[in-house]
Amino acid sequence: MPSFVITEKCDGCKGQDKTACMYICPHDLMTLDKERMKAHNQEPEQCWECYNCVKICPQQAIEVRAYADFAPMGASVIPMRGTDSIMWTVKFRSGALKRFKFPIRLIPEGTIDPYAGKPEPNYDNLKKQDVFFTTA
Repeated sequence: MPSFVITEKCDGCKGQDKTACMYICPHDLMTLDKERMKAHNQEPEQCWECYNCVKICPQQAIEVRAYADFAPMGASVIPMRGTDSIMWTVKFRSGALKRFKFPIRLIPEGTIDPYAGKPEPNYDNLKKQDVFFTTA
């Protein structure tokens, strides 16, 4: 199910030009109704259910109904973002709650060196006939 905004909770990120959900949506689906100062998903059928808008919303005004492969049928999933982690709360039909805490990125985006600690490549090996085999 696509994301939807609970209008009673949404404050339009306090009247800024761009709301948090507009900033984070990878498909640019979230928009702000300037008259009502409420965000909404302008094309629900295009939603990827990525949960980015749900995780970033400061008012917890956005929800995505989870699929059965992600959460049990009838359950709701609510992420709450902290400074160093995201706490996922799963509320089951029976009313039982389970919480899962996962760390989030603590370093600036684009600063990871994926080749740190790896040996330098030997480009002469590209000319060899057995380039696809390892000779440990």
